[in-house]
Amino acid sequence: MSNSLSEAIRTRFRALLSTARFSQFAGVGVVGAAVDNIALVVLVELTALGPVMAKVISWELSIMVIFVINEQWTFAEYGAMTPRALGKRFLRSNAVRFAGFLVTLSVLATLVNWFDVWYLVANLIGIGIGFFVNYTCESLYTWKVHRE
Repeated sequence: MSNSLSEAIRTRFRALLSTARFSQFAGVGVVGAAVDNIALVVLVELTALGPVMAKVISWELSIMVIFVINEQWTFAEYGAMTPRALGKRFLRSNAVRFAGFLVTLSVLATLVNWFDVWYLVANLIGIGIGFFVNYTCESLYTWKVHRE
């Protein structure tokens, strides 16, 4: 492995180890999980949507809330604040979080359909697993914290 590749990996790994940023990201994640679960319950209990389809809608609502909070708090010092830059970060954030969403949705669908786990518990387990995918990708790709 070349020194430049090795150094690039170490730089990114060190950026991910920021306890302050990780704590902020986790705190924002709790807010997002609350939005996600409230919307999920409302959609499942008050509409004809099943848990998997309702999850698609509740996920996007939570992503919008998470993005705004992360933009203003967790990653406030990263990136330009122009409308174009914000739009690009929002689109990148949605693309990045789609990987975490696929993890969360897969866990939800598997636990609900194969193991008869209550949809809210299955969703929380999925969110927990998807959190680490999201933290890594959001930090390195959306806000590029390794460029400090």
